[in-house]
Amino acid sequence: MDITNLSYLYSLSVRRVRDVPMKFSRRLLHKIDWENRLISLRGARGTGKTTLLLQHIKTSFSDPQQALYLSLDHLWFKTHSVYDSVEAHVLNGGTHVFLDEVHYQEHWETLIKTLYDDFPMLHIVYTGSSILKLYKAQADLSRRQAEYVLPGLSFSEYLELEGLVKIPEIPLDELLSDHVRKAMELTEGISIIKSFYQYLQSGYYPFYKDVHSGYDERILQIINQILESDYPAVENISNATIRKIKKMLMILAENAPQTPNMSRLYTELETDRNQGLKMLKTLETADLLNLLSSDSESLKNMSRPDKIYCDNPNIMYALCPNAEIGCIRETFFLNQLRAAGHQVVYPKQGDFLIDGRYLFEVGGKRKSFEQIKDLADSYLAVDDTQIGSGHRIPLWMFGLLY
Repeated sequence: MDITNLSYLYSLSVRRVRDVPMKFSRRLLHKIDWENRLISLRGARGTGKTTLLLQHIKTSFSDPQQALYLSLDHLWFKTHSVYDSVEAHVLNGGTHVFLDEVHYQEHWETLIKTLYDDFPMLHIVYTGSSILKLYKAQADLSRRQAEYVLPGLSFSEYLELEGLVKIPEIPLDELLSDHVRKAMELTEGISIIKSFYQYLQSGYYPFYKDVHSGYDERILQIINQILESDYPAVENISNATIRKIKKMLMILAENAPQTPNMSRLYTELETDRNQGLKMLKTLETADLLNLLSSDSESLKNMSRPDKIYCDNPNIMYALCPNAEIGCIRETFFLNQLRAAGHQVVYPKQGDFLIDGRYLFEVGGKRKSFEQIKDLADSYLAVDDTQIGSGHRIPLWMFGLLY
């Protein structure tokens, strides 16, 4: 590659880095060990992976030719080689390359492994919006790379992005033991319940700041991209199958959290059990559904889940504008606990069992302990409550875990 072409790539990279906003950054930015030679950053579409990369470059590299950002969906790479571009960067003294949207490259897994092997002094970070394809290739690269996942905004991050309050992450055990004092400190001068309801409707994806009244439409566009572009890139499927999986998503969203009669559902979709379970798992892997089972291993073995939720409340509202508030509450709780890295299963009593120890019921402010009153380590996560008491913890506080 000649110097003119390399200069063009540097100019694209510098422009993107220069223009990235720095007022707010995701907390994962400061948790990633950027010293690793190969880093994979996964996450749903719209969670802010590109912004995170650009912010890291902006704060970590004074020499613009040391770190090169390449978005592989750029038209340049329709007629130019990614490998040649990276090689030219290395020969010019570059030490880091950031490859965004890698799924736009055919056989991208081979490209990453080849770059890693051919340039032993080069640090590589890559992302992809097509999380289905990244999941499929994970095993091939797992021995070489450090892997990170970027979920949507926590309620805590949302409050910071709104300029209301900056709250450090609160570990679950600390939240359970000290929630009253923390709530009293955090809610002073803030309409926390009002902000919480705004977050539930339109605060999970950072792009809510940019689209305003078109937020739900943007979520629906993302869902279509995943099912119409990402899914076919992983599996050899027909348009008929895509229509079936869209129909499955709508049926399950409208019935959440109760799992419908799956045999009847498969009949309605004109599919069999194996294909139906595969479609169901695909929707979970795509961060469109959240499947809950009484056995953490059963979902891995493609068994029927006990309950099915949308991945997060924003998707729930986009698909079902009149969603029942009880379902929204449970969807929020499940989403935030799993995003924070906790194991969540469906218990014999109560709504959720966390890390094999803590039992939770989720409900409104009048929710009682009747169902779990005699069980150890049992708690209520209650809505419409600014400050709790004892084992009654405000629901919004479970958005402070990450």
